[in-house]
Amino acid sequence: MSASDGAWLRVALVQVNPTVGDVAGNAALVREGMRKARAAGAQVAVFPELVLPGYPPEDLLFRPAFIDRVERVAAELAAESQGLLAVFGFVYSREALYNGAAVALDGRWVTTVAKQYLPNYGVFDEARYFSRGQETTVLEWGRWRIGISICEDIWYPDGPHLAQARAGANLLINISASPYARGKGAQRERMIATRADDASAHLVWVNLVGAQDELVFDGRSAAFDPQGRLLARAPSFAEAFLTVDLPYAQMRHRRWVDPRWRQGVLALPVHCLPLGPGPAAAGPPTDPAPVHPAPDEAEELFLALVSGVRDYIGKNRFGDVVVGLSGGIDSALTAAIAKEALGPERVHGVLMPSAITSEESRRDAIEVCRRLGIDWLEIPIAPIFDAFLSALGPVFQDLPWDLTEENLQARIRGTLLMALSNKFGWLVLTTGNKSEMATGYSTLYGDMAGGFAVLKDVLKTDVFRLARWLNQHRDPPPIPEAILVKPPSAELRPGQKDEDSLPPYAILDQVLQGYVEEDLTPDALIAAGLPAEHVERAVTLVDRNEYKRRQAPVGIKVTPRAFGRDRRMPITHRDS
Repeated sequence: MSASDGAWLRVALVQVNPTVGDVAGNAALVREGMRKARAAGAQVAVFPELVLPGYPPEDLLFRPAFIDRVERVAAELAAESQGLLAVFGFVYSREALYNGAAVALDGRWVTTVAKQYLPNYGVFDEARYFSRGQETTVLEWGRWRIGISICEDIWYPDGPHLAQARAGANLLINISASPYARGKGAQRERMIATRADDASAHLVWVNLVGAQDELVFDGRSAAFDPQGRLLARAPSFAEAFLTVDLPYAQMRHRRWVDPRWRQGVLALPVHCLPLGPGPAAAGPPTDPAPVHPAPDEAEELFLALVSGVRDYIGKNRFGDVVVGLSGGIDSALTAAIAKEALGPERVHGVLMPSAITSEESRRDAIEVCRRLGIDWLEIPIAPIFDAFLSALGPVFQDLPWDLTEENLQARIRGTLLMALSNKFGWLVLTTGNKSEMATGYSTLYGDMAGGFAVLKDVLKTDVFRLARWLNQHRDPPPIPEAILVKPPSAELRPGQKDEDSLPPYAILDQVLQGYVEEDLTPDALIAAGLPAEHVERAVTLVDRNEYKRRQAPVGIKVTPRAFGRDRRMPITHRDS
């Protein structure tokens, strides 16, 4: 079979990082992707879901002028699609608002595909904005029959892709904005491979990359053959352009002999749209498409956090960041992530020792700065703390030292960091982890004061794992060994240890994983072998501190059940 017979189709997977609301900037990404596709000899260029408005645009979608701008720019891009079949995500209005895929060919708009399944769980609120598409389309382009779907559509085994395949599609394209969560990448890839195999069709899946507020998108765009075998994979957490050459595959016989293709009713209307004689096909490929390796779990988590910091700072046009360094592992890891995301010259460390701070902690904090190559300054808080105690003395009289004095130290530090933020324009990165946020082991207007919470969705045991991974993969190791081995402590009273107030982290994090992530009951956790006293203590703390979490800064989501968008519990409630 010769190239002119349409035996091969070269598809460009254009994995980009748009910014919500920046329609002009996002359009420039699409233009550049189309230019690269033409230069690479591709006939098809595929871009992510809602690439023009950015994802998720949220209540920007209630602004008619914003919708008009997206539609106008989409039409301009369609007119610039000469030499390509281009597929890109946008939003459009008819009698209602739709999450759509624009399809353009050789400078003309040929059709629009509406998303069928609108996720309305976890971080997704698409039913708030969009209406469901009621039909689907198969493009007839020479030998190729192409079906297009959008993100959630492909997650359902009987989604529109199956109707397209039953109508003859041999290439399925899914444009996506699928956020990252730990373990999701491998699960998602297995699912998409299964969809290709079930449909007996090539499947090209293109995902967003980058971060938007608390969401991170990991990319990992991929292509699969009709048996579900991986043909190409883009890198994780990086913009990418790659092409894959798809051989024309005649799958009629497989579909004839598979009984699943002879059963059931084709409920979804399928419109077949002729596009003409088909592309001038590329010849057989000389090199296979790249299959970038998937990162291991620790690297994946680190890259997600780096991406979250980089884009939150960059897209919001912040300059430098400041981190309060205690000599503990959370602040050390936060500083290391910030340095990786922004460069050492944009990260500033602040030591704020009290009379209780050990010399070892002060020394460890300075060593972190030295290893990371960031500058640092020191502001002792003992004189400020004494002044507060003096001012409050007549009110407190002879009342004993308690949590009040501990929190006062944290609030002094928060005030100093915010003063530096105001004076120099530095964004304060808070350093609390998910174990602390879950149990309320943090101080409102103290260590919770800041603009962005890097570790908000990372359990304490994972903080340690991530720090050890980082030390193994960076030279010099950024986290001093002394920090890794000493018992965690807030150092707000003499001899204090975190486990004076909390269950041991190794047990606490198992409870949090079950109670917060999996919605298991305390009885189920105890039945699984966790100590009853620790379960009861942890669950009580989680339930009691929802009010505090509501006042925390936005932070990076890396688990399937992050506080905030994913886990939305009422502050005021009682168990029945």
